[in-house]
Amino acid sequence: MIIDFHTHGKLAKYLKFSPEYTDWLFGEAKAAGLDAVCLTEHFNTLGFSTVYADIANRFPREGDAFDVNGLLVFPGMEVDIAESGHTLVLGTMEEILDFNHALEPHKEKDAFLPLAELAAEVRARGLFFGAGHPFRAPGHIPEQTPEALAAFEFVDLNGKDLAHDFEGTIAKTYALAERLGVPVVSGSDTHQAFQYGCVTTHLDERVTTVAELRAQVLAGAYHIEYASDLAFKVKTAGMLKRSLKEIDRLGGDYVQTLIAGAE
Repeated sequence: MIIDFHTHGKLAKYLKFSPEYTDWLFGEAKAAGLDAVCLTEHFNTLGFSTVYADIANRFPREGDAFDVNGLLVFPGMEVDIAESGHTLVLGTMEEILDFNHALEPHKEKDAFLPLAELAAEVRARGLFFGAGHPFRAPGHIPEQTPEALAAFEFVDLNGKDLAHDFEGTIAKTYALAERLGVPVVSGSDTHQAFQYGCVTTHLDERVTTVAELRAQVLAGAYHIEYASDLAFKVKTAGMLKRSLKEIDRLGGDYVQTLIAGAE
């Protein structure tokens, strides 16, 4: 089972949710060879709950995931911390929506929870917790206390960072994971479909629940593969993302422009 642990369903946090854009993303993920993605939308994105409610309303549930035309979508979110840095949280749809609601007072930059407090809440809720792209500036996750870092169960080997410094990102990410005693999984971190498949995690068995996903990861029952054109995928996705955002800024319909161009 080929999975991407870090993906987004919107082009940008400030944009309104577009079901058409998200459907296009999922279709492209499947076309890129993925069997599953973790939808780790930013916890303070505009219309967070709408994104997840739309998926739950339109697609059948299989375990904790949703079958989007053959692509399993596991609910999750990316949560900022006060010290600067991003974390990944995976759980059931109900758990993610409930946690997102509980974080409502902490969605502005000056109100982000410190890692220790966020970690305590994640642990209390029994969610699967990871460190997202821990070495990307201006984040400071590796510098946090051992007590706070002990809450992490995996570290994100991130496609964007691999594209900028392949060998260095691998070395630093695995060194941090070894220090914490946790596994490394991969995520494209894409907001734009061309980035799917740049780095993928291949699970030994198909899973449909977060408990099964967690068990395979913690057991090391997987391997990671890198696309030969990883850097090109990331660069191309970044260029298209900037172009689509500019279309929106100028008052155009970036979704229809994209879909029309893909036909």
